[in-house]
Amino acid sequence: MEISGKIIAVLPIATGQGKNGTWRSQDYVLETTDQYPKKVCFNFFGDKIEQFPLAIDDSVTVSFDLDSREYNGRWFTSVRAWKVEKGAINAASAPASTPIASFDAAPGAGEGTDLPF
Repeated sequence: MEISGKIIAVLPIATGQGKNGTWRSQDYVLETTDQYPKKVCFNFFGDKIEQFPLAIDDSVTVSFDLDSREYNGRWFTSVRAWKVEKGAINAASAPASTPIASFDAAPGAGEGTDLPF
């Protein structure tokens, strides 16, 4: 899946020890450019943090996977990014800027036709 917008927050890197060694994760908050903007928190895990450096006000398109897991009877969902394109805004998230078509009067309108309008 993809989402486009502007980075509005870069949170601190989180680290920890897992059964496979040390892990690192960094969260970012993106705001879409829709008519009704939405804020989405996504994260990079491991080497992706350095591979895709992001800063506040970067316009990006983020490719991500959704992942949900259960812990003690509760469910947690993460938005795990795997690719970012800077400066690219996806048409699906960009505001519609299609001009409204204007129509001229119908040809021959008002020139003695049998139509009542």
